[in-house]
Amino acid sequence: MAEVSTSPADRLGFAAGQVVLEIGYDEDVDDALRAAIEAKTGSELVDEDYEDDADAVVLWYRDDDGDLTDLLVDAIGFLAGAGTLWLFTPKTGRAGYVEPSDIADAAMTAGLARTSSATVAPDWSGTRLVSPKR
Repeated sequence: MAEVSTSPADRLGFAAGQVVLEIGYDEDVDDALRAAIEAKTGSELVDEDYEDDADAVVLWYRDDDGDLTDLLVDAIGFLAGAGTLWLFTPKTGRAGYVEPSDIADAAMTAGLARTSSATVAPDWSGTRLVSPKR
């Protein structure tokens, strides 16, 4: 029987050698998820001061973090080609919860398509967003 990985970084599609840029870091982020992503990629997450393209962006967003559409547009600017953006938001009932309809509206306005959702940590949900194929 094949062994199935239970690492959240594997389930989210991160790969060795990827550069992952992190936006929205604060004391409430899930450190175990961050560590799993770093272990899978083999390098630390980079921040907005990184001066090259990233393969993926992790955006931690809470309801009071400002305009989600603007943050998504900014995040797209960091991605190389067909990179992936994971939007992490607090789960239902947690402080900072974001309505799924708000995520859908912001993603559409930013020119992104939602491809999947996942439970990524005890207090966080993830939404995978990509630029639609043209």
